[in-house]
This record gives sequence, C-alpha cells and structure tokens, in this order.
Amino acid sequence: MPYEAPTHSVERSLRATTGAKVVAGVDEVGRGAWAGPVSVCAAVTGLRRPPEGLTDSKLLSPKRRDTLAVVLESWVSAHALGHASPEEIDELGMTAALRLAAVRALEALPVRPDAVILDGNHDYLGSPWKVRTVIKGDQSCVPVAAASVIAKVTRDRMMAELGSDHADFAFAANAGYPSPVHKAALAERGPTPYHRLSWSYLDALPQWRHLKKVRTRTDGSPTEIEGQLGFDF
Repeated sequence: MPYEAPTHSVERSLRATTGAKVVAGVDEVGRGAWAGPVSVCAAVTGLRRPPEGLTDSKLLSPKRRDTLAVVLESWVSAHALGHASPEEIDELGMTAALRLAAVRALEALPVRPDAVILDGNHDYLGSPWKVRTVIKGDQSCVPVAAASVIAKVTRDRMMAELGSDHADFAFAANAGYPSPVHKAALAERGPTPYHRLSWSYLDALPQWRHLKKVRTRTDGSPTEIEGQLGFDF
C-alpha cells in the first residue's frame, strides 16, 4: 500500500517559531504488551533527506524494518533508547512509566534537545521539555518515524532474548503482546518474571489472580486497572 513519505515540516516549524536548533523525535513501543518493558527512542536527524522507505514501523515488514533500522542507526545524527521495566510499570502506571522511559532516552542523547516532537496527541513528558505532539507523527515526521523503527526493532530483539528461557510464550514472535500462544501459556504456566502484574488479564486467570498487584493512590483507593482482559478463547 502506498504511503506519503515523512517530512521535516514540523522540525522547520519548531525552528522558526521557538528558535530550537536541536529537535528530537520521540516514539514508544510496548505500551499495549502484557510482558516486557515499555521502550522509547529519541532520535535527532537534522534536516537531511531520509533513507528511502522510512515510515511508521508498524507499516513495514519485519525484514524491511530490520534492514532499515541498521541504516538509520548510522544515518541519524544521534539516538538513544530508554526503557521502563514491568516492575516500574506496575508501580507507577503506564503514563508515568512512559515519561520515565522517554526522559531516560532524552537524557542519554549527547546533546539536550531544544524541542521534542512526540507521537500522538498526549504530552506524557511535560515540563521542562518543550513538546509538540503530532498525531501519526510516526508517519509524517522524519525524526519520529526514525525513532519508531529503531524502538520497535530494539525492543523486539530484547523480547526475543528474554523469551529464550520461556519458549512456550513465543516472545520472539509476539514481543509480549497477547496472541493465542501467549494466552495459552499464561493460562497453563502463569506469568513469567517479565509480565506486568497490575494488568487486568490476570482477572481472567483465577489460578494466578493472587499474583496481581494493585496500585493505590495517596488516599488509599485503587487506581484504574490497565491492560485488556483478552481471554476469549
């Protein structure tokens, strides 16, 4: 399916309106997974012409994505990854975990960005970062698209490594997202050390429900449960 190539228009706008010299594109992967970290990539590209075929990682085949990630890692001016672990997701909630991972990525860049282009319509970064949110920025903005591809390939590799001792869960194939094989393994064996234990999928597993972690607010009331039930065998 044809797609429109990403551009530098948002970067140019930020340079013109805010005086930003270094603009980073930020994208995340793993938000909806049941297992593994949530991972964020921050990428700085400048205004150079991007590699052919660059777009949102979800629109690329695994083979094309892997090939493009290798090209991007040497093409970008700078990039860095940040991760928030399943334990941090359980303790903080997804929004705060996303911010933690994004800040880790941004602070790992060799130069602090003057502005950040964040994929989506929700600014989970906030002050002191100067953020421009862009819906479908992973398709329309060069640095966000680059971050999207690098983040996806990096996390997929991490999940394949984590899954080496848990072959029944097929993390190399599903990257910790719900799939028939993943659901069947969960029902039979229960969560691995890499699963998010505050998520609602455990509500559908009576034999493992005692492992569920519930976060509480400062007033002692429980927070909203994250994740999907998804056990419609």
